[in-house]
Amino acid sequence: MFQERYDVIVIGGGHAGCEAALASARMGCRTLMLNLNVDNTALMPCNPSIGGPAKGHLVREISALGGEQARAADASTLMIRWLNTSKGPAVRALRAQCDPALYGMYYRNLLTSQPGLDLSQDEAVELLVGEAGGKTHVSGVRTRHGARYEAAAVVLCGGVYLGGRVFVGECSFPSGPMGQLPANSLLASLEGLGLRLGRMRTDTTPRLNLNTLDLSVMEAQRSEAEALCFDLWGEPRTYSQDYACWFSRTTERTYGILTRNIRRSPLVTGELQSRGPRYCPSIEDKFLRFPDRVTHPIVFEPVSPRSNEVYVQNFSTSLPYDVQVEMVRSLPGCADAKIIKPGYGIEYTYLIPDQLKSSLENRELAGFFCAGQVNGTSGYEEAAAQGLLAGVNAALLVKGEEPLILSRSDGYIGVLVDDLTTKGTDEPYRMLTSRCEHRLLMRWDNAARRLSSFGRRAGLIDDGRWQELEQHWAAEDGELERLRAERVVPSERTEALCREAGAEVLSEPMTAAKFLQHRGVTYTLVAALTPPPSPLRLEEAAHVETELRYAGYLEKEARVAARMADLEGTLIPEGFDYGSVSGLSAESRQKLQRFRPRSLGQALRISGVTPTDVQLLSVMVRAGRRGRR
Repeated sequence: MFQERYDVIVIGGGHAGCEAALASARMGCRTLMLNLNVDNTALMPCNPSIGGPAKGHLVREISALGGEQARAADASTLMIRWLNTSKGPAVRALRAQCDPALYGMYYRNLLTSQPGLDLSQDEAVELLVGEAGGKTHVSGVRTRHGARYEAAAVVLCGGVYLGGRVFVGECSFPSGPMGQLPANSLLASLEGLGLRLGRMRTDTTPRLNLNTLDLSVMEAQRSEAEALCFDLWGEPRTYSQDYACWFSRTTERTYGILTRNIRRSPLVTGELQSRGPRYCPSIEDKFLRFPDRVTHPIVFEPVSPRSNEVYVQNFSTSLPYDVQVEMVRSLPGCADAKIIKPGYGIEYTYLIPDQLKSSLENRELAGFFCAGQVNGTSGYEEAAAQGLLAGVNAALLVKGEEPLILSRSDGYIGVLVDDLTTKGTDEPYRMLTSRCEHRLLMRWDNAARRLSSFGRRAGLIDDGRWQELEQHWAAEDGELERLRAERVVPSERTEALCREAGAEVLSEPMTAAKFLQHRGVTYTLVAALTPPPSPLRLEEAAHVETELRYAGYLEKEARVAARMADLEGTLIPEGFDYGSVSGLSAESRQKLQRFRPRSLGQALRISGVTPTDVQLLSVMVRAGRRGRR
């Protein structure tokens, strides 16, 4: 039997696996990645996009820590746009349509050229364990090819491959995503170790042939004219207006087809009983959950300029193939549409994540880390974030150093991990801005200030990149100090510039920082009235504007963050009636009644319960306490 020794073994070649393997190798650990199919590294089996609300924040934070997803996205972007621009800086984020082939190629090139990292197309079939000091620990893996690899740490990034089974109507068969092989042998090994497992499902949409669609009846959306990028050290650029996504809606005819055929869905027949994604439901889920809604928005997303494949966002399904054909042809512009790949539901096994420490190491099996969809999450961004953290902590374990633990106030990654490890999940977890109680403090523009010191200490950010960050911070801090001291005064020129910008006219002398808080005033206007010694980059200017415009809110949010610890000491009476709290969302009420949290702090960490819900709950709990007194 072939044998070899590594420091860290990473199982899985998806987004989580790529980040984990690169991180551990860059931290000086001899690393092995086992991938079922190297050609499908960082596969995008669902929508061909990166980012969006909350997810874009994760990508930026991965970049701030020294990870690669932001650069992979920038290397493959076809179209990029700001989302939530009308809702304030806390939730503003980028979303990019990416070419899956270029995205995967970026990661593949890194993996095959990274010193200290070996890439092998093989399947892990058994997790090897040992005993030391009365504690069980991982010792390596055995593979399908007969190899035995020893290691001090193993990072499982199994995606939806563990026990994967695909459903297309009445037809079902063992499979990974997009027809890949499932990983059933490793699943048996995990079961034998007594790890707590569950089943989940996700869905994907039919892929259509672009040449068979009539795009003239759809609404086009193209890239921003502004130069943009995800990576902190990237070069912003503009993208061709030739590429577009196309907006439309399902029709009454689609609704009629669903009405006649919903009984054939595996969701109805009982073949698929596991829970699917709440925030990205299939078309059958929408029909069953919202029967009064006859039509739903959909988006046609071309996958690549070199391909005629089109992904249909918001139209995932596991209905039989003949029904899929009929439904597709009921959509506007799709009378003659041809399906290249049918949609399907895939059910898979995940490891219940409350078995993990905040480092993503298993509580009972030392040296065993888990990351990505195997922890019950959904999305490329959530997977990559976990993979990066698991890879870093696996390397720190090998080195005998303390793990990197990110708190809820450090960033979205901290929120993600805390939610998983303190509450678990029984449905695919998706990162949402509403899950973050300190989101005004955890914006897109300050990700590096919050997190890059962690990446620097781990050795993932070199001297050159660190110095570049310090230069940006110095420019921002210098401008903040200048504008707090610089005064602007009313004049004909000031009035003319204000009116031209559509801003409130300056009526009395004040500091530039104070003026920036007035209606319609932007940093661009203030810089025109009081030019800086050196022009700021767009991202530097955005940071300065946010810090000054929302100064009062930021101070208040910082005080709130300091008081959050008090929530842990506020106990909820046993048998509390959550139905008496008006304003709670249906999901929050359902989760609170199920988990019965002991304190407001625990309530806040229940997946789906938002900070607003906890504030409402707090009022009722404290009012009840005063009433009893």
